[in-house]
Amino acid sequence: MKTAPHYHLLLVLATLLLCCCTTCKPKQTTMEQDNTIDMQGSPVMIDDTTVNGLVIYYPQYSRIDLVCGKMPDKHDTTVIYCAEAAFTHELLDEFAHSNIDGDHVSGGKRYMGAKCKDNSGAFAWFGDTTWEFVHGEYGELLDSVAEAGGMGFGQAIIIHGGESIRPLWRDGVNQYRALCEKDGRLCIVDSRKAVEYEDFVEMLEQFAPTHALYMDMGAGWNHSWWRDGKGKAHEIHPVADKSRYCTNWITFYK
Repeated sequence: MKTAPHYHLLLVLATLLLCCCTTCKPKQTTMEQDNTIDMQGSPVMIDDTTVNGLVIYYPQYSRIDLVCGKMPDKHDTTVIYCAEAAFTHELLDEFAHSNIDGDHVSGGKRYMGAKCKDNSGAFAWFGDTTWEFVHGEYGELLDSVAEAGGMGFGQAIIIHGGESIRPLWRDGVNQYRALCEKDGRLCIVDSRKAVEYEDFVEMLEQFAPTHALYMDMGAGWNHSWWRDGKGKAHEIHPVADKSRYCTNWITFYK
C-alpha cells in the first residue's frame, strides 16, 4: 500500500520536533549529576543561591571545637565540617600552640599563641548552644569560654553587629572564606571563585550576616571538607603541599 506524501512530511516534522525538545532540555547541575552526594538528611546544608558568587555551608551540629595539631580524620564520622580557622604564624615542621596566631581555646583549655596585628576580633563557642563574636580585645572572652569548656580563636573581623569594619585589612585575588552568623545561625561562607578581597566583602554585605570573621585561606590552608547524608566526606579544596603546615581547624560535630 502506498503512503501519502504528506504522511512522510509529518513523520519528518515529528522527528525534528522530538530532537529539538531533547537538546533543549535543561542541563543538570553539578549536584544533580553527582549521585555520590546525598543531600537528603545531610548534616550540612548548602546554599549557593542566596547571593551570586557565594556558597554558604550550614552545619547541623551538636558541638564545635578548635582542633589543633592534626586535621580531623575523614573516617571520623562524628565530624561533619572542618576548615582552617586562625592564622599559622610560621611554616614549622613541628606543631606548637605558640605557632597559632593569637591566644585560643581548644577542648576547653586556653593556650597562648603568637602575636598577630591582623587579629581584630574573635569567635567563641561556650560548649552549649551559645556563641559570641567580638570586635577588639578578646582576652576576657577566651577566659570565659575556657571556664565553660568551649572553644575560641582570634581572627580578622569583617562585619560586626551588621556593620562592615573599615578600612579593608587586606587586598589581592583569592578564594575567601568567613565564619558568619546569619539569622541566628552559624554558617561558613566561601567565594565561589577567586575574587578581589573588596569584592568578597561586598558580597558578604549583600548576604547581610550579623557577624563575619575571616578564616585562613590560600593554597594548603584552604583544604577543607564536609559530610553528606550518606556519611561521605567531600573536599571543598584539595590538600596541597603547604597543608602540612596547617595548625588548627574549626570543627563541627554531629
